[in-house]
Amino acid sequence: MTELASPQEQSLHALYRDHRSWLEGWLGRRMGNAWDAADLSQDTFVRVATSSQKIADIQEPRAYLLTIGKRLLNTFYSRRNLEQAYLDALLQLPEQCVPSPEHRWALLETLQALDELLDGLPVLVRRAFLWSQLEGLGYREIAERLEVSERTVKRYMSQAYEHCLLMELA
Repeated sequence: MTELASPQEQSLHALYRDHRSWLEGWLGRRMGNAWDAADLSQDTFVRVATSSQKIADIQEPRAYLLTIGKRLLNTFYSRRNLEQAYLDALLQLPEQCVPSPEHRWALLETLQALDELLDGLPVLVRRAFLWSQLEGLGYREIAERLEVSERTVKRYMSQAYEHCLLMELA
């Protein structure tokens, strides 16, 4: 590390040097794939580098890295499950309706972005929102499916729109 590096950069370098192998090993045991573990390990350190947390102030570096690594691991498996569900749905389509590889990629990226955007919403709110937006159901139909009142569906939709707006502003 050069003398021109900031204290934050020096701390990041030391954190990486001291804990990368350990984190990669931990991720590798959970994933069963060294390549994906290496990618998630790198993503973890990118998150650390771009966070506002002063690295020198981290009291338990492994616990801190583990927290970030677990979140990334959950996101990784969530995306993999979403991708598999999408691919399974494509198998059900008649051959002439199957989108091109480029279109499939764009659709999958959109699905993943939507999944991230709606993450954190209660299940019923998420279902109401998706039925409204993707299937074009009205509040009455959604209320019947969810076995709630239309007023509750309106509240769910308001909550979903507010959540989406706040996520986009963040």
